[in-house]
Amino acid sequence: MSKTLYLECYSGISGDMTVAALLDLGADREVLKESLKSLPVGGFRTEITRVKKSGLDVCDFSVILEQDNHDHDMEYLHGSEKSYTGHHEYTHSHEYPHEHRGMKEITEIIQKSEMTARAKKMAMRVFGILAQAESKAHGVPVEEVHFHEVGAVDSIVDIAAIAICMDNLDISNVIVPVLYEGTGFIRCQHGQIPVPVPAVTHIAETHKLKLKITDIQGELVTPTGAAVVAAFRTSDRLPEDFTMLKTGIGAGKRQYRCPGILRAMLIRETTDLQIKDIIWKLETDMDDCGGEMMGHVMNLLMVNGAREVHYTPIYTKKNRPAYTLTVICKESEREKLENLIFSETTTIGIRRVEMERTILQREIQKKDTPVGTAIVKACTLPDGNIRYYPEYENVAELAERNQLSFRETYDRIRSYWTTER
Repeated sequence: MSKTLYLECYSGISGDMTVAALLDLGADREVLKESLKSLPVGGFRTEITRVKKSGLDVCDFSVILEQDNHDHDMEYLHGSEKSYTGHHEYTHSHEYPHEHRGMKEITEIIQKSEMTARAKKMAMRVFGILAQAESKAHGVPVEEVHFHEVGAVDSIVDIAAIAICMDNLDISNVIVPVLYEGTGFIRCQHGQIPVPVPAVTHIAETHKLKLKITDIQGELVTPTGAAVVAAFRTSDRLPEDFTMLKTGIGAGKRQYRCPGILRAMLIRETTDLQIKDIIWKLETDMDDCGGEMMGHVMNLLMVNGAREVHYTPIYTKKNRPAYTLTVICKESEREKLENLIFSETTTIGIRRVEMERTILQREIQKKDTPVGTAIVKACTLPDGNIRYYPEYENVAELAERNQLSFRETYDRIRSYWTTER
């Protein structure tokens, strides 16, 4: 059964923090080791250790480069005067010559590995988001974006490891409410740049990520971390009630006032996938209410909190054609809706009954699709499978915008939502 992952980014997020948190959640280390070994790149090794962060025992994941025997990924975060080589660079001069890799070369590396097809797809989604952000930040076409060899090895390993662990844990839903970010400036090859760094701001803007700027001086959210959230997040809202199945904590390399950890939790919304709910059903029969008035009342009832409103044609005494108005609502809205029915219709009496109903878990999700940003209701069935229902108004809007039929737009959204998970 697919799982839901909640990422608590109070100390930001980076690639190595994410890998460590997923490993701490139980991702198979041997699967990760063998998959990384299959990457057709050399000059690195990985270390998985336990470290202390604010007294907490947490997992640490490091990519160690053989060339200089330390991880470049965080070098610029400590006020180093060296170049910003932590994530991605372009064809600038360096102290020693290195091969440069673009998206074409990185795609070949990922595709030639022994990662699963799903893990490969997940990794390339992250790299694609990074390339788009760096392209916009530096004003160059995506195909001209190059990742410096040192930085690329770090990024390839981090991103591949995240995809491998996500796939191994069978994670399909990812909840990230907000990313906590620092402030100030960091030093890069061209001087100082503001925090959030340009790549992060472009990713946040494009993918509607929520940032909360703190007073911590320094970068908490790295481009890789932002790209991971943009690629995998399916919701920014935690369910009202959920059970934590397991918690993992990943360590960051930075030393700020905050602990520098990423907590990852596997959660389940409720212990029972079928939720018992109490509703009220209001009914009244009307044989002297005009069509315009009835349409107006239906809109008013929905705007004022009714869960459902419908009319049923009936015949009343003396064979008069009439309509039964039925309203479904919660207890908190019942009195207000009854008063509205009395004031806006010709009825002089309302029947009501309290009813139990069984409903499935549901969640509203948003995702960028080929036809635009789609809104879908995800309902969890009793067997744990998830069924997706595109929202009517959103489908209609996208159909008009793309000059497609409603049915074709609906099918495209539903198909994309299912295959992209």
